[in-house]
Amino acid sequence: MINRRHLVLGVASLAMLGVSIGAAFAESPLTVGILIPGSKSDKGWMESGYNGLVAAEKKYGDKIVVQMIENINYGDMGQALTQLASNNALVIGVGGQTQADVLKVAPHFPNVKFSIVGGNAGVQLPNVAGYDVKQAEIAFVAGAAAAMLSKTGAVSYVGGMEIPSIVNAGKEFGLGAHYINPNIKYFESYTGDFDDVAKSKEATLAAIAQGADVHYHILNLGLRGMEQAAKEKGTHIIGSYTDYCGTDPLYLAYSITGVGFQVQYAIDQAMGGTWAPGYKPFGLAAGPDASEMAVCGETPEMKAKLDEIIKDILSGKIKVLEG
Repeated sequence: MINRRHLVLGVASLAMLGVSIGAAFAESPLTVGILIPGSKSDKGWMESGYNGLVAAEKKYGDKIVVQMIENINYGDMGQALTQLASNNALVIGVGGQTQADVLKVAPHFPNVKFSIVGGNAGVQLPNVAGYDVKQAEIAFVAGAAAAMLSKTGAVSYVGGMEIPSIVNAGKEFGLGAHYINPNIKYFESYTGDFDDVAKSKEATLAAIAQGADVHYHILNLGLRGMEQAAKEKGTHIIGSYTDYCGTDPLYLAYSITGVGFQVQYAIDQAMGGTWAPGYKPFGLAAGPDASEMAVCGETPEMKAKLDEIIKDILSGKIKVLEG
């Protein structure tokens, strides 16, 4: 028989057990899967995304557990995202090139949150968020800076895949350069591959042969080819994504596009219980961590002009294409 004392003790024990289980669940870490399609040491988009992940790990410690897949073929992205979604509560695709596969995989994992760094307004699933870095905005500013830095009156741009966001950034870079110098020569080319070193070197050398002395890019490992060409010919580069001023004289400036900032944003939102699906633009309006122009050793006059251009973009006086 169970007397009243044993019953009370049993209920109390179950209550304590419930508290222990509840605490255990409350303390369970957030599991994060992140797909970095390129190399995390590309000095560009992928490295910025990885740096954001490292910053989040430092911030949250053992409150998050991360699974990362890096440097894969485009044809394998769907399989990689499926693997990450099978094991994690939040999955982050670092790059707009992950969007098509995220939109295919996400419906099969309705309880998993997916964030795309470089996503666009086409993201409309209830468990997918698309973060638009608005590359075209900062590309216009980079073009203006390039025109001010050029000694030959000629600048160039090399993009990887010829997709709308990359093409729009190239167009705006050229428009930004012409905004400063209507007579500037502008050379724009695409390699079809963010990581092809030989093709990006060839494209940069072709622009140099026509007088270009300042180069801009949206490349991953392909940037190595641009660096090789610039070193050989004594020209310079405006880097992308992260401010590394003072580390390499080959680089005159950097257009900061907060890829890592948005990786951190996705994790912060999931940790805080405020993660939401849908399209979210970042860009210049989101502040300097999200988008900014860093000219190494800029003059006061140059800073004032670039600040004016940024203000005019934000006000709508200068209209740029969507990223």
